[in-house]
Amino acid sequence: MVTERGLQVLRAIVQDYVDTHEPVGSKSIVERHAFGVSAATIRNDMALLEDEELITAPHTSSGRIPTDKGYRVFVDHLAALRPLTPSQRAAITSFLGEPTDLDDVLARTVRVLTQLTGQVAIVQYPSFSRASVTHIELVQLAPARLLVILVTDTGRVSQRIAIVGGDLDESDVAVLRARLAALITGRGVQEGSERIDALRAQPIAEPTRLDNALLTVSHVVAEEFEEFRQDRLVMAGAATLARREQDFRGSIHPILEAIEEQVTLLRLMSEMASDAHGLGASIGRENEAFGIPEASIVTSDYDAGGGTARIGVMGPTRMDYPSNLAAARAVARYLSRLLDEDETRR
Repeated sequence: MVTERGLQVLRAIVQDYVDTHEPVGSKSIVERHAFGVSAATIRNDMALLEDEELITAPHTSSGRIPTDKGYRVFVDHLAALRPLTPSQRAAITSFLGEPTDLDDVLARTVRVLTQLTGQVAIVQYPSFSRASVTHIELVQLAPARLLVILVTDTGRVSQRIAIVGGDLDESDVAVLRARLAALITGRGVQEGSERIDALRAQPIAEPTRLDNALLTVSHVVAEEFEEFRQDRLVMAGAATLARREQDFRGSIHPILEAIEEQVTLLRLMSEMASDAHGLGASIGRENEAFGIPEASIVTSDYDAGGGTARIGVMGPTRMDYPSNLAAARAVARYLSRLLDEDETRR
């Protein structure tokens, strides 16, 4: 049975190991922390922690390091989130100021989060399955080339090129724009997709030039709707893994593969539980089913278009959990406010 002092010893071991990357011994705990007891007493506490599999000896050294179970106890019961410094908050404001669209703000979000934490930063796109189309625009770039722009109420802006079969003039483009707007504007992505599919399925005995152009553009719109319905991640900071390779017990290749494929990380982030404050952590071997038992992920929920999505960082189990959770929470709150202000302006 671990005592209250034993838990505080665990806290000291986690903090010192994260700071020094060296196994922590009883003597250094006595010197660095004000427990007011002897090294022998601390050794007894450490023996109980080891019996509970919260710490372990990495080799013949007398020092101990936290286990994944130890990190879990630390995160759940002992970690106090550290407030961000004024310079860190200024960095968030600077990075996220004046974004051009949702893609831009999420790209900025992961850049600032990896800068704050030194870890791989991950953000989920909001779910667009509940989004509605607020605007469609067709911009003629050449007689047979159109830029198709779709805007949703969640702030998503997509742009795709459509190559139509024949030359169009301005009045042709206006007709196409009006027909598509009547079909999908104000509709949800799911309904809009169904209406576009129905249009494309309609038989036309003798299609005109405009009919063919409409089918071409509607095909592009259908592809965009399909992409809207797919979950996506934005990531930054993968290069930090190479700099921290010594922090991983084994190979970092499975983690790099998960970053490249995204599907694994999407599943993991979707299944993670959040506490009452919207914070979550999945530590080490808890990620074994996802093929990345060497990594930990900490996340914070953010508000997006009436729903929630997640932002977080991924790195080795030897990470600064309080600071990383605080950074994820701060960036998530700023992102929520930014998206809410954008929604209010619209």
